[in-house]
Amino acid sequence: MSNGITVRKCGALEEFHACVELQRKVWGELDLEIEPVTGFVVAAHTGGQVLGAFEGDKLVGYTLALVGFREGIVYLHSHHTGVHQEYRDRGVGRRLKLFQREEALSRGIRSVQWTFDPLELHNAHFNLNRLGAICQHYKPNLYGITTSPLHRGLATDRLLAQWQLDSPRVIAAINGLANGVAKEAPGAAAEIELPGDLERWKQSAPEQMKGAQDRIRAEFTNWFARGYAAVGIRQTPTGAAYLLDPWSDFKNYIEV
Repeated sequence: MSNGITVRKCGALEEFHACVELQRKVWGELDLEIEPVTGFVVAAHTGGQVLGAFEGDKLVGYTLALVGFREGIVYLHSHHTGVHQEYRDRGVGRRLKLFQREEALSRGIRSVQWTFDPLELHNAHFNLNRLGAICQHYKPNLYGITTSPLHRGLATDRLLAQWQLDSPRVIAAINGLANGVAKEAPGAAAEIELPGDLERWKQSAPEQMKGAQDRIRAEFTNWFARGYAAVGIRQTPTGAAYLLDPWSDFKNYIEV
């Protein structure tokens, strides 16, 4: 589906400017919340990543990652991945993430992390089931209330996705060997349910969205404090459900 798309590292100033313009189109934030060109320059020159998906000379997607360091381990924090609206659901995001993995491993970096909105179920499926990431941290209102229409005026609660690039789980997920953990749903130790009306609520029912956010914030915080990790998501007759298993089952999964 992403035929004709080339993914590569960005290095020219005009490519960084193109990333900023695509960022504006994807998130629609005011200028004070936009990552400026200088941020992309710094990331590219200090061991981070600025990766672009191109159709010919046109930038249609990008990833911006920064270097992280914790407990003696270097990792990448993938701050942005944005895809032009006309190129979504064509595998561009997956191509960017797989290139990110290969580039990181080529430098001996084995771990990447990023945050995502737990109410965005498409992203949850992509991150947990298709890429094999797992989550054990919930970040309430991480970025504050932003001007992006995508955030709908809600607190920017985020799950922290942890992606151990060379783990058997990740290798199986990216090769489609078991569709992540989706086929293991009956064996999940616990679940956090989400209603089937989320997409409708996003358009017309902000109070219901806030109520759903408040509830899952409490549930994730409780399960994570008890030593569980979110390892997948599945559809249910009434909506969807995050799947949780004991963190001890994954203690060798990730370094940071």
